[in-house]
Amino acid sequence: MEQNANKYINVSYKLYDITNGEPRLLEETTPDHPFIFISGMGVVLPKFEENLINMAQGETFEFVLTPEEAYGERTEKHIVNVARETFCQNGHFDHDNVFVGAEIPLQNEDGNRFTGKVMEIADDNVKIDLNHPLAGLTLRFTGEILETREATIEEMTRLAKLISGECGCGCEHGEEGCSCGHHHEHGEEGCCGHHHDHEGGCCGHNHGHGDEGCCGGHGHHDGCCHHHDEEGKAN
Repeated sequence: MEQNANKYINVSYKLYDITNGEPRLLEETTPDHPFIFISGMGVVLPKFEENLINMAQGETFEFVLTPEEAYGERTEKHIVNVARETFCQNGHFDHDNVFVGAEIPLQNEDGNRFTGKVMEIADDNVKIDLNHPLAGLTLRFTGEILETREATIEEMTRLAKLISGECGCGCEHGEEGCSCGHHHEHGEEGCCGHHHDHEGGCCGHNHGHGDEGCCGGHGHHDGCCHHHDEEGKAN
């Protein structure tokens, strides 16, 4: 893979969930709003990159990723209880943003950001599902290589800055900067969008929550898991 590192790859594709046999369109990128990444930088799923790395401009592709090759199986250990007080602002619970079904941005004590889905709100705790939205799914990609070439130093530098925290996506979206730009159940902002969903969205490398969950194994009760408001400030 060494000789294939630092390739600038620009693709348009459709992503389907084929877990139950009947294809279900999850998202689509187009030549006007493509998905762009640089190989060898760990920003896309390894199997996604492996399937595209040796293809030429103009070639079309179709491949399937199993849950193990994509976002893993859903697991109970990524369903956690976070202290209710974590979501309080000025002594008041944030009902406007934290409600059952809401997808909320979180950050652990190491500064890693990710999104969780609120499952239940109790008197003392909020139950949050940290599984990736596509966990447990078999995914089929079909699309076309729009451009492939050696990445410039400037492009690699910009992407490195995105990975380091200026953007949670770790990907580019055409000339629009930090967004995958996919349109699916996460809304018009795409899979990276406002919440930096799961570190890279549907093609992104799943940095995930690790085996320790969102609070680095501290039990989610000692305040190390922070809720972020719309400006991205920890509460």
